[in-house]
Amino acid sequence: QALPYLMEFPYECSEQVFNRLYANGLAGRIASSDPKIRRIFDRWKGSKALTSNLEKNQDLKSALLQESPWVLEAKNETQAKRNIGSLFDENTLAASLKAAYAKLAAMQLGDGSWPWFPGGRGDSYITLYLVTGFGRLLRLGVSDVPQDLALKAIDHLDKWIDEVYRDILKDKTQVLNHLSPTIALYLYGRSFYLKDKPVPAKAREAVDYFLKQGAKFWLEIGNRQSQAHLAVGLKRFGDAGTPGKIMRSMKERSKLDPEMGRYWAETEAGWWWYRAPIETQAMMIEAFDEVAGDAKAVEECKIWLLKQKQTRDWKTTKATADAVYALVLRGASLLASDAPVEVRLGGQVVPREGIEAGTGFYEKRYGPGEIKPAMGDISVKKTDPGIAWGGVHWQYLEDIAKITPQAQNPLTLKKTVFVRRATAKGPVIEPVRGPLAVGDTLVVRIELRTDRDMEYVHMKDHRGSGLEPVNVLSQYKYQDGLAYYESTKDTASHFFIDYLPKGTYIFEYPLRVVHRGTYQNGMAHIECMYAPEFNSHSASVELVVK
Repeated sequence: QALPYLMEFPYECSEQVFNRLYANGLAGRIASSDPKIRRIFDRWKGSKALTSNLEKNQDLKSALLQESPWVLEAKNETQAKRNIGSLFDENTLAASLKAAYAKLAAMQLGDGSWPWFPGGRGDSYITLYLVTGFGRLLRLGVSDVPQDLALKAIDHLDKWIDEVYRDILKDKTQVLNHLSPTIALYLYGRSFYLKDKPVPAKAREAVDYFLKQGAKFWLEIGNRQSQAHLAVGLKRFGDAGTPGKIMRSMKERSKLDPEMGRYWAETEAGWWWYRAPIETQAMMIEAFDEVAGDAKAVEECKIWLLKQKQTRDWKTTKATADAVYALVLRGASLLASDAPVEVRLGGQVVPREGIEAGTGFYEKRYGPGEIKPAMGDISVKKTDPGIAWGGVHWQYLEDIAKITPQAQNPLTLKKTVFVRRATAKGPVIEPVRGPLAVGDTLVVRIELRTDRDMEYVHMKDHRGSGLEPVNVLSQYKYQDGLAYYESTKDTASHFFIDYLPKGTYIFEYPLRVVHRGTYQNGMAHIECMYAPEFNSHSASVELVVK
């Protein structure tokens, strides 16, 4: 379902054109790998399987999609998913492949390089990226994509690596560390074609030099994606010792979590391409498979990659292409699983009706009269390999004063109410400990913690009946590295967060006390609208106004 995104990206730069070619090549490879897959695509047509996650499960969400700023995102994702039927049509595949290939051929310059956009100068990194992609298609056995453009581009890359080496010789600094992420990517990308196009004699000295650099300075390169490039590249070039050292180091630095799989705690997100988290994890899968032969670690790394897709998309065409490559090529076949998951409530099997083809999704709703206390005993059984996820939601009415905050959750909220006082040193805020007075200004503070990255997150904070908001204009805000849209409504303040990185965040906003009485200020509630099983709430705060 991620492949149409690669097809729909609108720009005509060489990287995007190649990813269209890449998606078509992968689609043909996937569709032809198992007859049942094409049958699943046919069954998806006209079904809810091709609906955006933002549009699903509306009754489990505290805000309707139409009330959020993400209506267009949902429509675009739904349309992209529904294009999957035409994407896997044989005639469409052949035509799209031919068109993308012709564009790439027209954009390629005489020296074999590609510019970023048509008419530009040759870009060695873009050329290297495309050659690496062609190499991955070759590795996957995608015979529908000719390799002549890549073989022509390798001439440019071999000339480029020799020029880099000659500059080092001029400066007489060849004993120093000249390894870089781009050099590591060259060794990886070039290694796909060692049989089809051996390294020419003119570039051999340069390649040998950088192979020795990789063996000596791999630990100093400082990012895991490049280290994985070196591990795979050095192994294919014949280094028998260094790749194993790199992978042992990788595994020692990783963490293993029963839910999130194998991942690395250090944050590598940044502006540079070699710190992109999805692409880096995809390389971890390839390196553990090809270099370490560690099937268990491969499956553990896949879990983390799939869990990123649970609460958001893979963000870019490049990330999506790399993730699909790693998941399709390496380890156990994720496309082979077709046994539905068994769920028992109170020892009774939940009927598996209307199972969605391919994904295995099904749901069952129980009315008020059907719910028994024993249903709190829930067991889940999966009979074939791989991972699955789902949620059990219990909806009921309760006195808001009796609601306790949720704990041990991927999302955690803590709500505190302060009162603003004027002092000789200026205004200060202090926790509400006694009765308030009409005219007091309150400051609501919400502390949000999340243990993973999420997208399309909605937080709703209820407002007591005797309070009025000070912030009445809806607007985008930016604080502490987080951008969000704040919208004030009659009974609550809403916060819509496009992208919520892992971490802790503080939200504050003022309210004015306008009525006497004793009333609840309400709870704060948060949910990921992309995956509503991720939700949480705080306790309510009682206010006394005299």
